[in-house]
Amino acid sequence: MEKIIHLERAIMVTPDVARRPVKKKDVPREVEIAAFWRFSSNRELLKDSERLHQIKVGFPAHLIHAFRMTFDLQDRNLETLLNASISTLERRRREQKNLDPVASERLDRIATVSHLAEEVFESQESAADWMSKPNKALGGVAPIMLCETEIGAKQVRRVLQALEWGGAA
Repeated sequence: MEKIIHLERAIMVTPDVARRPVKKKDVPREVEIAAFWRFSSNRELLKDSERLHQIKVGFPAHLIHAFRMTFDLQDRNLETLLNASISTLERRRREQKNLDPVASERLDRIATVSHLAEEVFESQESAADWMSKPNKALGGVAPIMLCETEIGAKQVRRVLQALEWGGAA
């Protein structure tokens, strides 16, 4: 329980919260994944102006590990999605620095699309699985990889909405 509380505090993105580094090996995979889904569901509770402020300030770099665990991302996919090298992401985590606005905006986009997938599939595991596998309705590309851009994310949202309303996708 103490680890969960520590991770919840570490995931918060308000600037007034003191951050301590979270060692990867200390946090079980399930806790990391739960942290991503909490982050994802909390995005919709914020006003656009609050989200924009957090994006500009940047999300804590250690959030990347929770994101990576949730979708079982390989290095090259993580680099593509966040427009940053693994070494840069790792250095930012080690130095307790925030992600840059580009990576933060992409992570925010992925979190909001993932939350929609969770609502459609009524399961975090099913949503993560659907987001991670190639989809015929999306040209054989995994939905998460399309979230690199807003146009791609819009395509993913359209397919999720079709599924929600009983359409084929």
